[in-house]
Amino acid sequence: MTPQPSEAGKAGRAAQQRHCPLRAEPDPSKEEEFKWLLREEVHAVLRQLQDILKEASHRFTLPVSGSEGPIKQENFILGSSNTDQVKGVLTLQGDALCQADINLKMPRNNQLLHFAFRDDKQWKLQQIQDARNHVNQAIYLLTNRGANYQFKTGCEVLKLMDAVMLQLTRARNRLTTPATLTLPEIASSGVTKMFTPALPPDILVNFYINLNKLCLTVYQLHALQPSSTKNFRPAGGSILHNPGAMFEFNNQRYEVNHVHKVECVVPWLNDALVFFTVSLQLCQQLKDKISVFSGYWNYKLY
Repeated sequence: MTPQPSEAGKAGRAAQQRHCPLRAEPDPSKEEEFKWLLREEVHAVLRQLQDILKEASHRFTLPVSGSEGPIKQENFILGSSNTDQVKGVLTLQGDALCQADINLKMPRNNQLLHFAFRDDKQWKLQQIQDARNHVNQAIYLLTNRGANYQFKTGCEVLKLMDAVMLQLTRARNRLTTPATLTLPEIASSGVTKMFTPALPPDILVNFYINLNKLCLTVYQLHALQPSSTKNFRPAGGSILHNPGAMFEFNNQRYEVNHVHKVECVVPWLNDALVFFTVSLQLCQQLKDKISVFSGYWNYKLY
């Protein structure tokens, strides 16, 4: 008596066929064309992706010691279309903000305050570090399939493209989506300890990347008295907190009075974002070509 396949086995094979359909009698010419695609065109696309992503990586990667010397410092003037309360210059060296020279005009009395990073301090921009790591991981995935590697199935190519696209999407998202922080998290951040003279207790600052821009947000605070009749509602996490936001830090309650956001364009961040977009398009185009031949695949487990 022939054993009957279980329902679970049938469902599993059906799921496999949905991803990599079988065709009992493939067209020989299509089959040859598909083999050529796996043998030649896939590797041509992989080489193209490697070249593009190495260019992207060069925008992020600090030179190896002794190869190109120290990476150059770049100065960027902070600007805003709607405020002249905050002016300054930021100095970027790779993924490190190595100097911030800031002038702040206080709205109440037009007093001008000046703050700058201490000479022994640098502020690492985690977003740039993470984006660089994701790019390098994508390059590793691509170079792990050398020129002599033979792809056996379309599923194998799709799996590789999905893995590369995941890393590129994460890299792009790190630059396009700044972290949401609470005001106490900003207050306790190490960046508040980097300035000379020290920031007064009623000033908070935050640096972050947004797309191709390096941004600085300055919060001017008002300390709430214990006898205050204001209904205290602590603010949650946000990229940018608005005036009126409240928080508690070191047993003192504060309210945000004024918010100043200034920024500067970093051209090589824009280059990197373009490289990510082009690479993702190439990956998707290869996936689309593979899908055209989906009826001619020979299914093989990974």
